[in-house]
Amino acid sequence: MRGLISRAAALAFAVVTACAAMVSASEDQPVLLSVRLADGGAPAEQYTIDDLRSLAPVTFETETIWTSGPQQFTGVPLAVLMERMGVSSGQLEAHAVNDYSVQIPVSDAVAGGPIVAYERNGAEMSLRNKGPLWVVYPYDSNPAYRTEEVYSRSIWQLDRIVIRQ
Repeated sequence: MRGLISRAAALAFAVVTACAAMVSASEDQPVLLSVRLADGGAPAEQYTIDDLRSLAPVTFETETIWTSGPQQFTGVPLAVLMERMGVSSGQLEAHAVNDYSVQIPVSDAVAGGPIVAYERNGAEMSLRNKGPLWVVYPYDSNPAYRTEEVYSRSIWQLDRIVIRQ
C-alpha cells in the first residue's frame, strides 16, 4: 500500500511539475519588440513572439540583397503596429540589439508594405541569422522598394521602435 501511495505521489508531482513548466514557459517568454512614442505620451507596447503571431501575420516571398535566391518571410505588417499606436505620420527610429538604428518614415507603413518579420523560410530567425526580427519590404513587388534608401531601412536584429511625430 505504501509503495502505491509513493508511486501516486510521484506521478502527481510529475504532472504538477510538467504543468508548471508549461505555464512558466509562456509567462517567461521574452519581449522581442518594444514600440513607444518618443514623447512618452503613451505607454510602450511590448510584444513577445506569441503577441506578434496574433497580429494578422502576412507572408510573402521576395529576394533580398543579403540572401541568395527567393526567401519567404512571415511577420506583422508595420502598418498594423502603427495603427495599434494610433500613429499616421512622423518618423520611426528602429533600433537593433547592438544599438544600430535607422529612420523609417511612417508613410512606409502601408498595406502591402514592409513587415516586421519573425520567420524566414518557415523558421524563426536566430540572432546570428538576422533575427529574431527583421524589417523586410516586399522588394520584388514594387520597383520603389529596390532602392538604396529602402534597403538602408531594412534593419535586422530589431528590438525596439521609437516613434517621433
